[in-house]
Amino acid sequence: MSATASRKTLAVLVLIPAVAALVLWAFAWPAARIAPRDLPVGVAGPATATASLEQRLTERGGAFEVHRYDSEAAARAAIGDRAVYGAVIVTPRGPELLTASAASPLVAGLLREAVSAQAPAGTPMKVTDVVPVPVGDPRGSAFGASLFPLILAGAASGAVVTLLGLRRTRAALALAGAAALAGIVGAALGHSWLGALTGDWWTEAGVLALTVLAIGAALAGLAALLGRVGLGLGALLMILLGNPFSGVASAPELLPAPVGALGQWLPPGAGGSALRSVAFFDGGGAAAPLLVLGVWAVAGLAALLLDGRRDRTAAAPAATTAPEPVPAG
Repeated sequence: MSATASRKTLAVLVLIPAVAALVLWAFAWPAARIAPRDLPVGVAGPATATASLEQRLTERGGAFEVHRYDSEAAARAAIGDRAVYGAVIVTPRGPELLTASAASPLVAGLLREAVSAQAPAGTPMKVTDVVPVPVGDPRGSAFGASLFPLILAGAASGAVVTLLGLRRTRAALALAGAAALAGIVGAALGHSWLGALTGDWWTEAGVLALTVLAIGAALAGLAALLGRVGLGLGALLMILLGNPFSGVASAPELLPAPVGALGQWLPPGAGGSALRSVAFFDGGGAAAPLLVLGVWAVAGLAALLLDGRRDRTAAAPAATTAPEPVPAG
């Protein structure tokens, strides 16, 4: 066996296990460490009646971030704005738990368990699902599974634009057009067919399209700046890290630190949060994730356009150089 063949064999033997270990870490580690971490929950009612409950929730090892509200109406508004995942209302009849399973069925179940454990023994507790999951997706599984196809669509659009050699404005238009069509198809499937989305149809399509555009533009922009290495880096960020760190199937606050926060700064996590907001909460809490998507999309498209401008600048001196005079005779 030649030295070159030996090096290639060694590279395969080293790289494949390393990649497998990286993938297992990215996907399995967050899933195995799911637990509430500074999970925002509300408490409403008279201060004298809620003080002990607040203290018990606060003392649960940093599991909950307790927000105090003066009334049930204020707590319900906070849930609708996605400031908290649920709230405990202390009333003369006993505690009442408000949840929002549309924000995360897993979190709603965790809140029921935690609040029930904190209630005095024998005290009945009423549970009201303020924003329930759609009838067409009672466990929220279809919504959780909807993210990966978006990531693949965005990554594929960025890779295809790069591999086909599309540049500058033509590349930007191709990415935008592909994203718009992907958003329409996604809304048709998720809303009209599966019934997993219940918000405004065109708003959902717009968020889906922006998510695909942000991912595709990021890959194509990195490829324009760094070449094929940039394409690989973009795929690593969006597929290997962005998908498992998104928290779409659970909640960002249930993932280990700093994975949950990092995932919301990447397009997959931001896209999932924005889609959940417009699909179930009338846009509540959508501003921050939409801003993240917009920044990624604009930055990626700008990299494509600046790369083309750099090409024109480099070609300009060659085009304007006057030819040397040919000697007479």
